[in-house]
Amino acid sequence: MTVKTLLMGAVASIGLAPAAFAERGADGQVSIIYWQAPSILNPYLSGGTKDIESASLVLEPLARYNETGVMVPFLAEEIPTVANGGVSEDLTSITWKIAEGMAWSDGTPVTSADVKFTADYCMHPEGGCAQAAFFDGVENVEAVDDLTVKVTFNQPKPNPYGPFVGGQSPIIQAAQFADCLGAKAPECTEANFNPIGTGPFVVDDFRPNDVIQFSANDNYRDPAKPAFASVTFKGGGDAAAAGRSVLETGEFDYAWNLQLAPDVIARMEAAGKGTAIAGFGPLVERIEMNMTDPSPDLPEGERSTVAHPHPILSDIRVREALSKAIDRALLVEVGYGQAGKVTCDLVPAPDMFAGGDQHCYEQDIEGAKALLDEAGWTDTDGDGIRDKDGMKLELLYQTSTNAVRQDFQALIKQWWSEIGVETELRNLDASVFFGGDPGSPDTFQKFYADVEMYANTFNGTDPQQYLAAYRCGGEPKPSSQWQGENINRFCDPEYDALIDELARTGDIEKRAEIAIKMNNMLTKDTFTIVPLVHRGRVSAHANSLGGVKLNVWDSELWNVADWYRVK
Repeated sequence: MTVKTLLMGAVASIGLAPAAFAERGADGQVSIIYWQAPSILNPYLSGGTKDIESASLVLEPLARYNETGVMVPFLAEEIPTVANGGVSEDLTSITWKIAEGMAWSDGTPVTSADVKFTADYCMHPEGGCAQAAFFDGVENVEAVDDLTVKVTFNQPKPNPYGPFVGGQSPIIQAAQFADCLGAKAPECTEANFNPIGTGPFVVDDFRPNDVIQFSANDNYRDPAKPAFASVTFKGGGDAAAAGRSVLETGEFDYAWNLQLAPDVIARMEAAGKGTAIAGFGPLVERIEMNMTDPSPDLPEGERSTVAHPHPILSDIRVREALSKAIDRALLVEVGYGQAGKVTCDLVPAPDMFAGGDQHCYEQDIEGAKALLDEAGWTDTDGDGIRDKDGMKLELLYQTSTNAVRQDFQALIKQWWSEIGVETELRNLDASVFFGGDPGSPDTFQKFYADVEMYANTFNGTDPQQYLAAYRCGGEPKPSSQWQGENINRFCDPEYDALIDELARTGDIEKRAEIAIKMNNMLTKDTFTIVPLVHRGRVSAHANSLGGVKLNVWDSELWNVADWYRVK
């Protein structure tokens, strides 16, 4: 079977399940807590999940993925396919039609000019876009008429559902962001903090890294939705406090990302106030190996694997040794229990795209030591730390502040010490680490450390855009306002060629074969990315909150318009 065959009609125009609401706002207030506090409400200027998801209450794409991973229309009239004429026979273009009557929260109509502007905004040569991979291969975006927009690709694109699909690639209003193109994008504070959107809620007040107040959008397309008149979106604290606030005290209605040991969640849930919900998507906790010299003292822009390679981690034997020393099964047991699985893959799901390689399943301390010996790292002074050419084998290991991650850091530091590596640990407030502030030295994009640990995922069930993020040139840098998803500065022309091959390949089995090869190039072939745990998404909602459908393929708040208070 080919993707083209699927496009002939398998993707249908699927509506969202209706809810019998009395009237908009009748259920009062709903309270949401994300212990990683949002820093900005513009997904194009942040790759942080907490920013993308909080923005999804306001900003919407043309289509997104439902809780089963099926694409459904949001602002679009239907999902374009070859069968309905929306995708060209040669697969070089996709034409979207905006549904009639779609309006911005300020009452003005949504038009194709807004869609085209969104592409121009992200693709601007002088700007930095955190979601640039969604526009990989886009040659032109044309407003055909007020409600029709055509995206043309530079080659046949069997999977054309990149731009404007999913919570990471929403539509922004051209009128509001008109003066925010290119290098000016981060300067548009009002637009970035208070975007005009089409979603069920509007921003009333946004205090970065703290609280957002939303109210119901009076111009939302369904007059009976949302059921809630207002949303209090609290950020900050930690996962344990967030879990308690829903499961034990009932102070909040929804808590995101309960990165807690399973027995802790079970004890909280026993209080009877709420319910923990979980599901496995492609979320992976991993370690990124910095391929460049991480020194902030280098002239900005010189973070290059050619000009300034990492003085220690440029040697694959060192990277492989660090991976071999890790006991992933113990990490799963300590941190996630049944909500985690050992993985060696960056893309562990869906199954057809998961390589399933098990090279990292067993800890191998002696094998790690042998690799470091081979690489010339020995302990010449007997202090337990290896050295080479006068340099100690010392690494700075950073991540966000979270109990599970600090447990992981402590364990991994111990294992690395057993092979002669000295590790300094740093943990940073999650709101800052994932915030994407180009002025902060502490973001995961700047990566002023040797290794860093975090998790991320991708929208939908096809990893094309996710894997395309590692194209040469996609690294965060000053000219992109430090936006970009090629965090470890990986660069390989052969990998870039596979990005292009995947983009033009229609056969499902061949696509899977290419994606697995790309996954392996980043993981077991180079150890630039060291996967640790395939994480289940665990969140919680109050027993009095109805309509929640956990979505591991898109924003967890994808159907917030359908939430209601259980009477």
